[in-house]
Amino acid sequence: MAQFLFLALISLTWIAQAKSTEVLSVDRSVTNNINLFFPNERNIKPKAGDFEIINYVLMSNEVGERWGVITLTNLSNGSRELDQDHLLALFADGSRQPPLEYKLNFKGKETQSITVSFGQSKFPILSIHSSN
Repeated sequence: MAQFLFLALISLTWIAQAKSTEVLSVDRSVTNNINLFFPNERNIKPKAGDFEIINYVLMSNEVGERWGVITLTNLSNGSRELDQDHLLALFADGSRQPPLEYKLNFKGKETQSITVSFGQSKFPILSIHSSN
């Protein structure tokens, strides 16, 4: 009986540790754009739009998931739809990648914060860009 309880306790500890690797931690908060000059031979750029990034918070976990909480403003007087192609993350290996698919509607001059996933990568996100 003691052996069974010991194995059950070990199993529960292992499950708890496995779940803790999925918890997101804040990597850093960015209020001003930083200038990084990785080569962009494939000329990957965000889709043109009326959205300006005000700030963002980068998050990750031990599994390698990369997330961002991004605050954007619609610079237009009219309504606009933001989608994943309006944003682009720059990773520490110089690669660029849009977030996973999403859509969000903005009223004219409206500011909203969104949380988006950039998938998994062993390299951290260094910056997030829009066309503005």
